[in-house]
Amino acid sequence: MVLRHAATRFLSIWALACLVLVHTPALAREMVSIKGNVVNMRSGPSTGARILWELERGYPLEVLARKGDWLQVRDFENDRGWVARSLTGHTRHHIVKAPVANIRSGPGTRYRILGKSERYDLLRTRGSQSGWVKVQNADGITGWISKKLLWGW
Repeated sequence: MVLRHAATRFLSIWALACLVLVHTPALAREMVSIKGNVVNMRSGPSTGARILWELERGYPLEVLARKGDWLQVRDFENDRGWVARSLTGHTRHHIVKAPVANIRSGPGTRYRILGKSERYDLLRTRGSQSGWVKVQNADGITGWISKKLLWGW
């Protein structure tokens, strides 16, 4: 009787563990943003590595790997490089990946257009709801853009 109870308990725990694994994403995407005014993206994890390009404050990046005090990252165009971990933070931002994106007064196409953002515009993230992201642009306009038109958190 004790063995049967132990076996039943083991199977219950095993089934629960399998259920959790099935409903958990294989790899959760880790994002960071640039917290310095201008940060160099480098070809390797060293200040001596070649500078690939400069990134401005808030620019969102996906973390691919870590090496010491460095992060290997990629941007929305799949460009890859290394940045110093100390120059990144977790302030949410998005980049417009569509040619043009309407900034709307609410989270849906039926809401009034407040302004427009263009490809490569950097937007501060203020929230999200049902496939829409509440953003603020450099001019201070706050509104909603469809998440399909953005890249970031």
